[in-house]
Amino acid sequence: MLFLVAALLLLGVMLGTAAHLPLSATLIAAAVIAGWLLVFTLRERRHHQGTSR
Repeated sequence: MLFLVAALLLLGVMLGTAAHLPLSATLIAAAVIAGWLLVFTLRERRHHQGTSR
């Protein structure tokens, strides 16, 4: 999943609206999105582990 996030960030920097933002703002946004995905993944795993038992 981390590879996918990095690939999308690179694509966004090269072709998308992220090219018009400063690099620091793009990296902060990427960190926020990655954090949200991590929290979502952990919550989903915890939810599915609790229902399988």
